[in-house]
Order: sequence, then C-alpha cells, then structure tokens
Amino acid sequence: MPDIPLLLIVIVLVALVFDYTNGAHDAANAIAPVISTRVMSPKAAVIMAVLLNFLGAFLGTSVAETMGKGIINLEMILGCRTLLLAALIGAILWNVLTWWLGMPSSSSHALVGGLMGAAIVTSGWDCLQIGPILKKVILPLFLSPLGGFLAGYVLMVGIAHATRSFRYRPTNTAFKRLQILTSGFMALSHGLNDAQKTMGIITLALVIFHQIPELVVPFWVKVACAGAMGAGTMSGGWKIIKTMGQKIFKMEPVHGFAAQTATTAVIMIASWAGAPISTTQVISSSVLGVGASKRFSAVHWEVGGRMVVAWFVTIPASALVGGGVMVLIRLLG
Repeated sequence: MPDIPLLLIVIVLVALVFDYTNGAHDAANAIAPVISTRVMSPKAAVIMAVLLNFLGAFLGTSVAETMGKGIINLEMILGCRTLLLAALIGAILWNVLTWWLGMPSSSSHALVGGLMGAAIVTSGWDCLQIGPILKKVILPLFLSPLGGFLAGYVLMVGIAHATRSFRYRPTNTAFKRLQILTSGFMALSHGLNDAQKTMGIITLALVIFHQIPELVVPFWVKVACAGAMGAGTMSGGWKIIKTMGQKIFKMEPVHGFAAQTATTAVIMIASWAGAPISTTQVISSSVLGVGASKRFSAVHWEVGGRMVVAWFVTIPASALVGGGVMVLIRLLG
C-alpha cells in the first residue's frame, strides 16, 4: 500500500469541498436564464446541469495546467506543503461569504487570489509568474466580460432584426426549444473551464508531495472533481439564480437563448486558450448586453454595478484571506 501523507489527503478533501462550493455558487451560470424564463423547471434544469458539467470536465486540461504551473513558480514552493491548504480555505471562505450575500462573484478568481496570497506569504512576490498571470488571468478578467456583453448585445440585435416580421407566439416557442439546447452547451462549457481549476490544484499537490513525477492530471482526479462539482450544482445556488435571472432585467426565452449562446462562445474560446475565466462574469455581462439591446432603461444597472465591484474585489480580497490563513497555519506550527 502506498504511503500517502495525511496532509495530502486533507488538501484533496478540502479541494473537493471547494469544488462543491464552486458548483453550488455557480449553479446559476447555466440554469438561471432557463429557469427565469420558465422554459424548464428548476429540478429538470439542475439535473441537466449536473450531467453536462460532469461530462465537460473530461473535455480538456489546458485550464488545469494553467492553475498548476502558470500562477506560481513551482520550484519556489515545493518545500511548503501547507500552501495549497491555505489557498483553498481562503477561496472557500470567500465563496461562502458571497453565496450568503447572493453576490455572483467569481469562484475562479477566488481560487487564484487565495493561491497568490498564500504563495506571497510563503515565498514573497518573486514566486508569482507575473507574465502568465497578466496574460491568462488579468487580461481575461477584463476581456471576457466585455466579450460577453458585446456578443450578447450584437446577437440580440441580430435576432430582433431577423425575426421582426415573425409572429410572437411561434417565435417564442421556437426559442424555448433552442434555449434548452444552449443551456446544455453552457453547462458543458462550464464543466470544461471550472472543474479544471480544482484538478490543477490537486495535481499540483500530488507533485509537491512527490506522488506523481509531473503535472499531468490523473483520471481519478478528473472523476473526483467532476463529481464534487456536480454534487454542488445539485444543491443549487438559488439566491444567485434569483439575481442572475430576475434582478438584472426580466428575460424571455429569446433573451435567455442569446445570453447563453454568447456566454458559451466566450467560455469555450477561453478554455481552449487555457484561461481560467469566471463563468459568472461572462453570463452576467451577456445578460446585461442582451438587456441593453432591448433598451438601456430595461436593465437594472445598479445590480450590474454591484457585480462589477464584486468582480474586481474578489482577487485581492481572497488573496488577503488566503494569505491570512497561511499566516495562521504558520503560527499554529
């Protein structure tokens, strides 16, 4: 029987808890539009999201590789086996706080921030890989919401123009069916991007504890992360679903279709590029873009403003929490 350190087991379990909170926190991403437009019942939408999130986790590992070796210098933190524990606890605490407040913040950036904060406390600022962080975290932080907004706006304007001479009821029925399809693709893309983040952390832990020679995601890690995220999604994030589906602006099936299509496109592109983006940010900005295409007054911009604040606060706030947890672990010895 292999000698598996207890601390490694704890880190893996805490990582799966984070994945669970990620699934619960981000359940709104794929299913809020389809629930708010009453195209699917909450139960049916959640089951669909669980299955496709699970499947999406097996479609690639580019994001996992970025999380494992594109944020911090692996050689500088090999001697610190508690760093990942501190990073995960910091991200979980931020997730729980924003879930409780009903804020659609970014679980992805909470994990990145927690990892950065714990690493800085451990080895100083030099351990951060500034270039990759700017390229694959900070730049997408700005570009992915902007892309979601513009894609949602342009797509909705195009749909409105193309269907202007059609009757309302047949058109609405058609978009109800299409929205189920786009909701499924979005759940798939969510699993592709979000589940990989925890895969990267667990694989990094296996390298640090010398359980595997290089940062290649084992199959059991994929299964465990996909399962934990699916379980979290099943538990639901109804506060955030309410914010996403109703408080930004009142959606109809055509709006849900446009928002979900725009979001899926942005997430897929980012996943192939290995960028751990926030699916919450993208769907939120896509919904804003779709609403703005209808008329600017139809959007509750104050809600959008609070979400933007949450987006920019997440990385530094979770970095402070992750760093604080790292300090506490050191004090406890």
